[in-house]
Amino acid sequence: MRRGLCRGALALLACLSTVAAAEERVELFAAASMTDAIDQVVTRFEASHEVDVVTVYAASSTLARQIAHGAPAEVYISANFMWMDWLGEQDVSLTRRADLLHNRLALIASQDSPLDDVAPGESDSLAERLADGERLAVGDPAHVPAGIYARQALESLGEWQALAPRLARADNVRAALALVARGETPLGVVYHTDALASDAVRTLGLFPESSHPPITYPIATIGADPSPAALALRRWLESEEARGIFKAQGFR
Repeated sequence: MRRGLCRGALALLACLSTVAAAEERVELFAAASMTDAIDQVVTRFEASHEVDVVTVYAASSTLARQIAHGAPAEVYISANFMWMDWLGEQDVSLTRRADLLHNRLALIASQDSPLDDVAPGESDSLAERLADGERLAVGDPAHVPAGIYARQALESLGEWQALAPRLARADNVRAALALVARGETPLGVVYHTDALASDAVRTLGLFPESSHPPITYPIATIGADPSPAALALRRWLESEEARGIFKAQGFR
């Protein structure tokens, strides 16, 4: 009888060990503009790894501040290098940092907008396309990377002064996208990948790449001694399979 109980206890311990191993977790903090692509990448990663990936999406600035205040992120992807650099300045250990992806900046309108397609800087000013009281949706240029790039582009094209008082400043680029999709603003500036992700908007044109610094997404693991799960995810995000998903979503 005792031998049977021992066998049962050993079997239970073995089962619990297997469950524990299967429940290895890693927290991935990623810029809001990566939501659709990362969801697909994580699904594919989890299918071939015994790792549960917990994803957190927000503006890169919001995520960086959360990490600096102790949020348990193990992998961080920012939509610009500024917030990654800022994290390092807060004495957060960033390891295995590299540039992962690139993007473009797009001018969008709702799908049923009567506005003609035009590349910004090639025709009438954006301010002239807004009627009295109408606003341009952007991520807040004070801290949201997409908004920072938008300000740089508008300054380069000589349109910032006229448009600055007419901005609808959103907490992140997906919130700016939603303002246009819901018809709350007639125009918006978002990443090209965001425009492709929504059936409710269309791209009127892309901003010249020369009008702003390159839109680069750096990636890093957080902490001096990343977990095996974090390292596995970090490697996989640069794999050919992951890159294929990113490319299909419009990233470069």
